[in-house]
Amino acid sequence: MRLPRPAALAGILTLSLGIPSVSAMQAPATPAAASPYSYADVADLATAAPIALHARIYKAAALKADRAPGVAAGQARFYVEADVVSLIRGSAPLAARISYLVDLPLDAKGKPPKLKAKQPVLLFARPVAGATAGTNNTGSIRLIAPDAQLPWDPATEAQVRAVLTELVKPGAPPAITGVANGFHVPGTLPGEGETQLFLNTSTGEPVSLTVLTAADGSRRWAAAFGEIVDGSAAVPARNTLAWYRLACGLPRQLPLNKLAGTAPEDRRKAASDYGVILGALGECTRTRNPPAG
Repeated sequence: MRLPRPAALAGILTLSLGIPSVSAMQAPATPAAASPYSYADVADLATAAPIALHARIYKAAALKADRAPGVAAGQARFYVEADVVSLIRGSAPLAARISYLVDLPLDAKGKPPKLKAKQPVLLFARPVAGATAGTNNTGSIRLIAPDAQLPWDPATEAQVRAVLTELVKPGAPPAITGVANGFHVPGTLPGEGETQLFLNTSTGEPVSLTVLTAADGSRRWAAAFGEIVDGSAAVPARNTLAWYRLACGLPRQLPLNKLAGTAPEDRRKAASDYGVILGALGECTRTRNPPAG
């Protein structure tokens, strides 16, 4: 067997060492940017708006104070025309170019912000009754809140679409409007007990909460969206529509007057169980104003 000549061997080594490994050739994955808005911020708007769309600003003009009644301190009102990029939610056709009013915060110097042409935005709106396209074929919409224009980014649009996908599913969790009634009953063993709370909703659909306390003091809770009260139902995962309905819709304290016929000691236990539910759900964090209407 003939051995390779030194020069040839050097060439083989050079080629071998010059080829990076597979792992070295794979660039580390860049994590996807998160939305700057909380789930509740997006859900407040997406659940209330008949129209949600991605648009690009065509032109914008700040209105003088005498043409912008009711603007909050530290805000400026703009008349905006924008071109529709995509309709995320909406049943009626829209003009290719739309107009609307939006209130935006003044900058650090107390001046209105600049809205640049082609700036992408997310809009949450309702149609204007009887509105028709103007001479420049621009249709009018009305934002559901003065600030219901968000800067567009892929993560926020994805969050909007995720909320709307849950919203149109059969049996989607309805908005919680209060506690209807409830009770607490002791169990057969010392320390055991069960609390059931029945909630009022915007649609009249039943929603109930159940907390089971074991003899060792451990507690397990569940939420049931529907007629069946199921103590083994899953706890809603954070940043889902069910979580949002509960975390952002339940009152911060259990109204004990809704537990009519329940003994005072059992009312206190029900209030303690309710606190466990609120603690498990966590805060309904918002970075913008409370819900649009």
